[in-house]
Amino acid sequence: MMEKKCRELNCQTLELQVYLNDLPGNDFNTLFKGLSSKVVGKKCEEVSCYVMGVPGSFHGRLFPRNSLHLIHSYYSVHWLNQKAPKGLTSREGLALNKGKIYISKTSPPIVREAYLSQFHEDFTMFLNARSQEVVPNGCMVLILRGRLSSDPSDMESCFTWELLAIAIAELVSQGLIDEDKLDTFNVPSYFPSLEEVKDIVERDGSFTINHMEGFELDSL
Repeated sequence: MMEKKCRELNCQTLELQVYLNDLPGNDFNTLFKGLSSKVVGKKCEEVSCYVMGVPGSFHGRLFPRNSLHLIHSYYSVHWLNQKAPKGLTSREGLALNKGKIYISKTSPPIVREAYLSQFHEDFTMFLNARSQEVVPNGCMVLILRGRLSSDPSDMESCFTWELLAIAIAELVSQGLIDEDKLDTFNVPSYFPSLEEVKDIVERDGSFTINHMEGFELDSL
């Protein structure tokens, strides 16, 4: 593909500009030290690659309009924009997910609804922002943590958080952590199903899905 593009442009060298995005607290200096300034291609003599860092939240605009040809996000979009989903406390200020830090089998339905609602809001913000930044006929490739089950409380997606909640509860029983901190902490992440992602993309309308699949990772 690169060789064909080089011929179309009547040039021997293809130049790429790559933007790496993360929150401002990321150590960009360490990242840049691990990058080389040149990428050698198999079919093109040499590809010049210019790498830049762009700090900021991907839930909002990061780039000028029509400036990106390819957008790739790896294991990021399932993180929420809020420290915790909205609506997880009662009108009286009581925790609705008491003793848990994520959706679980014992969580009331409102907890599941709050997580899905927050993910819907945040993912829609992400899609809207990227749709303004990508060029016409541009492409976006997303890889995110999700689940194959339709049940958000299935252990497939909750196992790690269940173990962590048990560990924190043990610290609470030993008096090392206040119980209120456990009851009010909720992981700012949501592992959506394929159907949920597809529904949000289609409702938003900023992008069309060319290919979508779920796959399992081998456990260590």
